[in-house]
Amino acid sequence: MDSSLRSGAEAALDSSVVVDDAVRTGARPRARLLVSRSLVVFGAVVTLIGVILLAACWRDDLMIEERLGKATAEVVSVSFQRTVVRFATPDGAVHSPSQGLLYPEGLEPGQLVRIEYDTADPEVARVAGRTAVLALLPIGTFLLAVWAVLVPLVWLVRRGTARRSTSSGL
Repeated sequence: MDSSLRSGAEAALDSSVVVDDAVRTGARPRARLLVSRSLVVFGAVVTLIGVILLAACWRDDLMIEERLGKATAEVVSVSFQRTVVRFATPDGAVHSPSQGLLYPEGLEPGQLVRIEYDTADPEVARVAGRTAVLALLPIGTFLLAVWAVLVPLVWLVRRGTARRSTSSGL
C-alpha cells in the first residue's frame, strides 16, 4: 500500500512538472498565434480594400456608361496623384474634375484627349476607351505581392509554434 502511494505521488510530481513547463512556455505559442492571426487579418483587410477599389472603378464606369457624354479635353497638369483636364459640355459649361481623370496613364500637359463623362455628374470622367479592366493588373499585382510576403511569414511563425509544441511533448 505504501509503495502504491509513493508511485501515485511520483506520478503527480511528474505531471506537475509537465504542467509547470507548459505554463512557463505557454506565453510564446500564444504570442505566435496572435502574430500569425494578425498577419492574416492584415492581409484580409488589404485584400478587402483592393476589392472595394475595383468595385469603385466599375461603379464609376457604369455611371459614365449610363449617361454617356463625350468631349475633347485639354490636359492641364499631370502629377502622381491626379491628372487635371478641362473640357466643355454641350451646354457651354467648362468643367475640370477636382479628383482628376480616370485611367490617365501616358497623358502629358497640353495634350488634347477624347474623354467620356457622366452627363449628370461631369466630375466623373475617363479617357475614352479605357475602363476598370486597366485597374486589374496593378491592384492584382499588389495583392499578389502582399500575400507572397504574408504567407511565408505566417508559415514561419506557425512553424515555430508547432516545433515548440512537439519538442515540449518529447
